[in-house]
Amino acid sequence: MNKLKYILICFTITLQSCNGQTTPKKEIYNQDFKWTITIPENFQNVSAEEWAIMQNKGADAIEKTYEAEVINQANTIFVFKSDQLNYFESNYQPFDISTDGDYLESCKNVNDILYETFKTQMPDIKIDTTKMVEKIDNLEFQTFKMKIEYPNKMVLNVLMYSRLFDKKEFTVNIMYLDNKKGQLMLEAWKKSKFTK
Repeated sequence: MNKLKYILICFTITLQSCNGQTTPKKEIYNQDFKWTITIPENFQNVSAEEWAIMQNKGADAIEKTYEAEVINQANTIFVFKSDQLNYFESNYQPFDISTDGDYLESCKNVNDILYETFKTQMPDIKIDTTKMVEKIDNLEFQTFKMKIEYPNKMVLNVLMYSRLFDKKEFTVNIMYLDNKKGQLMLEAWKKSKFTK
């Protein structure tokens, strides 16, 4: 395995605090997927530069774990955050089953890579994982959830929802420490709409 394609979740976590501004709810429409979602209030947009730094840290962690190069072909739809370590992100990337192989097998491989990278880079943590299929607006999404408990009892939740739309893999990632903020992001995602 000398090349890994995928991965957007950051593994090297940097604590950042927001400036306390109140921001209103924001509706986002994505033409590619005919998708509408309302971002909860008090979530700030993350700049492309800040997100690139976080993605690079995640890619470095994977490369150290697997001694392989990560190729990131993801196109970011949005990234928002609220306070420390509460992130809401969506992206898409090319995926052609004729060249990339079976989609469900690919999802399993990505889940395994995420799990092994966390365990290798942070051996003192405890991780519970769940894999399932969930429906959002009557569309099935491959869902992978990780509950990561650090030695100091801090619990980080990472949720990844993925679906193949023709030759594009669409993903929504939710990462949170604050359960209330996590619920706000989950509610926004589960109420979002894909027009046919």
